[in-house]
Parts: sequence; C-alpha cells; structure tokens
Amino acid sequence: MNCMICNAPLTASEYCPKCGCRVTAQKKAWALSNLYYNQGLEKAQVRDLSGAITCLKRSLKMNKLNIQARNLLGLVYFETGEVVAALSHWVISKNMMPADNPAAGYISQLQKDGNRLDEINNSIRKYNQCLEYCRSGNTDMAKMQLKKVLASNPKLIKGYHLLSLIYIHEEEYEKARRQLKTAAKIDKSNTTTLRFLKEVEEQTGRRTNLEPRFGMREKEREGKDGSLIYRSGNDVVIQPPEFREKTITNTLVNLVLGLVVGAAALWFLVVPAITQNVNEAANQKVVDYSNQMATQAAELERLQEQMNASQESVDTAQSQIEAAEKQTTDYENLLKAWDEYQQGNFTNAANAIAEVSSDSLSVEGKSIYDTIMNQVGDTLKRQYRDEGINYINAGNYDAAIESLTKAVNIGTQDRRSMYYLAQAYAGKGDVANAVSWYQKVVDNYPGTQNALDAQDYIDQHEDEISTEDSQGDTQSGDGESSQDTSTDEENTDEGTEG
Repeated sequence: MNCMICNAPLTASEYCPKCGCRVTAQKKAWALSNLYYNQGLEKAQVRDLSGAITCLKRSLKMNKLNIQARNLLGLVYFETGEVVAALSHWVISKNMMPADNPAAGYISQLQKDGNRLDEINNSIRKYNQCLEYCRSGNTDMAKMQLKKVLASNPKLIKGYHLLSLIYIHEEEYEKARRQLKTAAKIDKSNTTTLRFLKEVEEQTGRRTNLEPRFGMREKEREGKDGSLIYRSGNDVVIQPPEFREKTITNTLVNLVLGLVVGAAALWFLVVPAITQNVNEAANQKVVDYSNQMATQAAELERLQEQMNASQESVDTAQSQIEAAEKQTTDYENLLKAWDEYQQGNFTNAANAIAEVSSDSLSVEGKSIYDTIMNQVGDTLKRQYRDEGINYINAGNYDAAIESLTKAVNIGTQDRRSMYYLAQAYAGKGDVANAVSWYQKVVDNYPGTQNALDAQDYIDQHEDEISTEDSQGDTQSGDGESSQDTSTDEENTDEGTEG
C-alpha cells in the first residue's frame, strides 16, 4: 500500500514515513475495499451476480485502484452479457496497471475472436431496436428480434427480462416463466427476475421451482423386504415392494393382454390426438408466418416511404445549395465588376459583369448591375460580337449563336450583331431564324452592304421558306449557307479594318 499524497510505501504507523500525512482513513478505506471485494468474490462463485456487482462497486468506491475488484467486476458484467461495461472496466484496469494485468489478456482474447465481438455488438444494437419496437407497440417484431438476440448472446439477462415482459403483457405466463427461469440460471438473485416471477406466480397461482428438476430424489437404500427408501428434500419416502407373479403362464397372459390393450389405446386415443396436434401446429405456423409477412411488408412500406421522403429532402436541399452557390458566384462577379469599374478598368469590368446573371440579384444588386452595364455595355457587346465572329470562322455555329444573342440583347440592337447572328443561323442550317434576322437588317438598315447581302440570301431561300421542303432540301440549303458564310467572313474582315 502506497501513500495517496507522495506514493511512498506505508508502514504500520498511522503516518506516512515520507510526507508525514496521516493515513488512517486511507488504510480503513482500502481495508473496506478488500472486504467488499471478498464478499463480491463469494457471491460471484455461487452465481449471485447482482449481489457481486453491488459489492464490487462498493469496493471500487472505497479504492478505485483495486485492480482485482475492477477485473472481477468486468468478468461479472461479461457473464451477464454486458460486454461494453466489461470492456470499459478492463481498459481502465489496463491503463492503471499496464504490466502483469490479467485484464490485458481478457481484452486480447476478446479481440482475437472478431466475429464473436461483432456478433455481440450486433445483438446489443438489435436489443436497443427491440426497445424501440416495444415503445411503438410493435411487440411481434420485438419478439422475433429478441429470439435472435438471445440466440447470438445467450447471457444477456436484459434480453430475457424484456422477452418475459412481452409475454406477461400478452398473458402468456408459462412462456414468461421459462424465460425467467433461464435468466435465474445466469443470475439467481437478480431482483428484476424475482419481481417478474412473483407477478407470474400471482397470475397463475402456481409457484416456480428454481431448483434442478433431477437429483431431487436420491435413492438411499433397499429395505430388507424389498421396499425402496428415497429422500426427497428433508422427507424420507418408503415405497412398498412390488408384487411379482410367480407363474410363467400368468406372466405371458398379462403380457399379451397388456400389448392388446396398449395397441387399442394407441389406435383410438393416441393416434387421433397426435394427428390433431400436428394439424393444429401446422395451422398455427401458417397463421404465424402470415402475420410475420404482413408485419414485415408494412415495415418495408414504412421504410420505403421514409427513404422517399429523405430523398426528396436531399434533392430540395441540393437544389437550394446549387442556387445559393450560383447566387454567391453572381455577387462575387458583381463585386469584382464594381471594383474594376470604380478603378476605371472598363474592359475588366465588362469581363466580370458578363459572368453575372441578373435574375438572381436583389433590387440593390440589380441597380448596381444596371449602372455598370450602362458604362461597359458597349465594351461587353463588342466582346460578345467579336467572340461570335470568331466562332463563325471556326465553324462552331451553336457557340456563335449564343454569344451573338447576348450581344444583340445588350443595349440597342445593332446592325453588325444582327447580321452575324443571321449568318450563324444560316451556317447552322436554320433557314427560318436566319431569314428572320436578315429581314431585320433589311428593314432597319436599308441601303447598306449588309442589307443588300441579307436581301440576296432571303431571295435565294424564299422558296424553301414558303414550301417547307424535306431534309434533302435542308441539306442543299446548308451548302448554300456555307458559301454565304465565307462571303460574310470577307465582309467581317473588311468591316473590322474600316
């Protein structure tokens, strides 16, 4: 024993030889801890596990460094199926005394059998699920799950208690009695077990015998007159000698009569009863299986509804996140455009404002957007138009249409943007849209070179628009559009140089 203050070894004196602290209370506490440990050990040896747990907890309360008490408490918890509590005490014990500690062997032995440890953990999770089933009134699912739990973890006393409580609730007292007797074999003095047994005894009016069924009557000796003498508890029972026939004829006659009577009884009594029992058992199994299938189908439907609701929530949240990210990006680009605008860098401001979607902006943000666009709109319009012309030259008409549409929609519609947008539609083979935009050039800018070229295209494809030709005619129009594009590209270069 060491001093709690300085950790020096103590002697028979009431004071620590090193620090001089009085250690009388410490010695008494440690002595009580050892006393409770010995009591717990005695109770554990006779399978009074509940009493052992109480004594060992008191022992650790007196001296938390009592390694033997902590290890034994872990063993008792493990014997009652409480594997998590057992591991907790063994881990604490190992940390307190790393060397020569049996707890390290217990932990390593349990960890070696990983499958068994996983099985125990699964049984505990299933037991907790059974509690939820009981709280929700689904006792049928709880019973089926508890039977699986007790099959994988037969020492879990709480499982027997919960299953017997369900049987008591359903007034199946004999089934509850069997579960409680099994729990009593593990821990014979468990107060919950005894309380539930008392309830079963009050309901059935029959006392429960927790002693072994066999070995109660012990044959002592045979009397001189052939009588048998037994001892049953504290009582001595004397059975009189059997009467034996003395002649062989009487014996054979009795034997034949017995066989005949037995065969008749078997035929008229036993066989119909067995057949009836088999039929009733089969019918009951069919009913049980039908109930189980119905319960499982309802449970599956409920889980499917939960999954669908969860998926809808996830999709909604994802959409909201994407919208928020898009709005954040728009505001970041708007702030960047405003900063460049304040510094007079209109080109950079135009590049930044081009990435902003005004639909996601607030009223204040839209006001800033309009202010910037009023100043850099021409620059941005020119960028989109040049970008569309480059796409036309590269033959990427879809990208050209997208860029030129943006250019047309910024500010007032200008002749060059409309003309090249019509040229992009012509290059793609969309004659209807091409003629529509060429017509706008002719109407708004008559007499210009672009208007003359647009009118030539309209005249060449007038028949296609009026008759809506088939696919062969469309392909023919595509070839002509390509020729037109090359001509417009020359005009584009000339216009740019001018």
